[in-house]
Parts: sequence; structure tokens; C-alpha cells
Amino acid sequence: MPASNLKISGLCKRYGDFVALAPTDLDVAQGEFLTLLGPSGSGKTTLLSLIAGLAQPDAGTLRINGADVTYGAPYERDIGMVFQNYALFPHMTVAENIAFPLQMRKTDAKATQDKVMQALEMVHLPHVAKRFPRELSGGQQQRIALARCMVYRPSIILMDEPLGALDKKLRDHMQLEIKRIHRELGTTIVYVTHDQEEAMTMSDRICLMNHGSIAQLGTPADLYFRPNSVFVADFLGESNLLDAVVTHRSGDQVQLSLPGSPAAHAMAYDPKIANGRNIKLMLRPQNLRVHETVTATTATATTSAAPGGMLSAQLTDIMVTGSMTKLYLQASTAAAAPLVAAFPTNQLGSQYAIGQTLNLSWLATDAVAIAE
Repeated sequence: MPASNLKISGLCKRYGDFVALAPTDLDVAQGEFLTLLGPSGSGKTTLLSLIAGLAQPDAGTLRINGADVTYGAPYERDIGMVFQNYALFPHMTVAENIAFPLQMRKTDAKATQDKVMQALEMVHLPHVAKRFPRELSGGQQQRIALARCMVYRPSIILMDEPLGALDKKLRDHMQLEIKRIHRELGTTIVYVTHDQEEAMTMSDRICLMNHGSIAQLGTPADLYFRPNSVFVADFLGESNLLDAVVTHRSGDQVQLSLPGSPAAHAMAYDPKIANGRNIKLMLRPQNLRVHETVTATTATATTSAAPGGMLSAQLTDIMVTGSMTKLYLQASTAAAAPLVAAFPTNQLGSQYAIGQTLNLSWLATDAVAIAE
């Protein structure tokens, strides 16, 4: 793994009795794209503010490129920031906006002009150099804000929900633009968002936060397929969470007692999950296979993978969300939680009727046992 250019050790922040950030350790590698994700009040913005030097910690240390900048001013940290509201100077042209941080660093005029044009080329907007911010679209303004941030090549770029003000189509486009620029520059990016899809799409790693602490840190696949808690499973993506009891464990696979499903199986990545343990069984909607009737191959869905189990449920609603169709169901067992199954929209989805009883199966490798 590349060397860390951001190292946080025991960093914490309180406001009176309120713990905004519990003692936190975090290493961010050179060139990494790390996203701070979490609900409101989770501590992600507090952590970003401490990294930026916009707030001072109560304890702990923060190092950038090996230098202790825990209590240093923002200009001493070799960082750049991109905000949601763009923060462009309205009385300056685009070129003047981008040149501003270079002028503050007393870069000579010729080098400044060259770097401004390089930055505009990087964001594919060389033709707007003489325009004013009010003459640009929201997406163009955000790209100019990014160009201004990266023109002096800081070692770390901090982004505080930079796409929050854009519509979905433009936001999706800007996600690709930021990923492209990140690949070309190789700069470390620490990105704050509350948008799960944005975090999954853009990040090398996600730092999911809750109540001022790190709930789980890992790749998008780690958090999505191997959540370490019910909070992570429920927050990231859509999940069906069912009550079950472990009856047998063999390696990373467990057999479960699950009402309405004989011989249910799932994966257990937490070593603390043992026989007799109450757990939550996580089933992602797209991993539930829908069958009108039960056959010998229903549970394995004609694959060679180990069957995970089967449930019978009544269809209560259907929702077509464009590319995906969602079936809302109620399991036939008493007190069972409602279920959601999802599959790519096709004409077969119209064959289902409200009130119909369907059979749902899954593969053991697509189910995860999570300790309560």
C-alpha cells in the first residue's frame, strides 16, 4: 500500500458535553480517493473540518506528508477545498478565479498563465477563460471550482458535498469527471457526501461514520457485501434483515434456524458468530430470486452454488423504478419483516398480481449473517 500522506491518531472534538468526533484513527494513502459517508450528525463534516484546519481538535494528532499540522492554519497544510456552493469570485473572470491561488503564492505571471490553461484543459473548459461565473452553468462552475483548487497541485483535495446542488443527470456526469481528474492527477481526495450511490461509485475506500465514530472502513465491496453491523447493512444500499439463530458453523458458512425456511444457510465473516447466536440475516433485494412454483432446482436457481434457503411470501405491491422492478412482499410466517425483491425491468414483471403467493430463494454466498 502506498505511504500515508494523511495520518490521524486519536483525533477528537467536543462541543460542551456533545461528542462531535470520538477519538479516531485514520490513515489515507497517497493518491487514494476516500469518502466520508454517514447520516446527519455522524461526524463526517467535523472530521473534514479538522483535516482542513477550520476547527481545532481537543486531543489527538494530524499529520500531512509526515508533518504535524494538528493546530496549524489551513494555509500551512498543503490542501485544497471544493465546496458545494462553488465559492467563485463573481467579479473575476474564470481565468482570474483560477489564477488567484497562484497569485497568493507569488507565482510569476508566465507560469501562472500556463498553469491556468493547463487546469482549464484538465476540466475540458478552455473556451470559458474570459467569462464570468454568472455566465456558466452549475456544472461548469463546479468544474472551475475544481480547476482553481488543483491548479497549485495540493497534496490533498478536500471536497464537502460538491455535487449536492446539481440535478441527478449533471451529478452523474460530474462524478465521472471527478474520477477522471483524480486518475490523471493522482492527488489524494477526501470527499464528504451523504449520497450512498455517489460514495459507492467514486471511492477507493469508504469511511462510514455514525454517532461521531467510524462504523466501518473499507472498499465499497467490503461494506456492501460484508457489512460488520446492522447499521452498515441497513445504511448502505437496500437490505432485507431477518431474525435468525445460528445452529451450526463451518468455516465462513453457517446454518440457520429461520422461521419458514428449512435448512437456511448464509456467510458469516464475523468470527464472534457462533452456535446459538441470534443474528440478522441480510439479503439484498437483487439477490432474492422469485419463483411462482417450487421445483427441484428452485433453491439453486440452476447454478452450481450452494442453496441458501427459501421463503414463501405474499405480494403486496409492485414498483417499477425505470431500469429496476421492485416487488414488496410479506412473508407468511408470523411477525416476519416485509421483504423487497428486485430485478431488471422486463415484460415478465407484469405477470405478477397483488395478493399472489411467491417463493423466494437465495444462494448461501449472497446472504450474510450479522451479529446483533
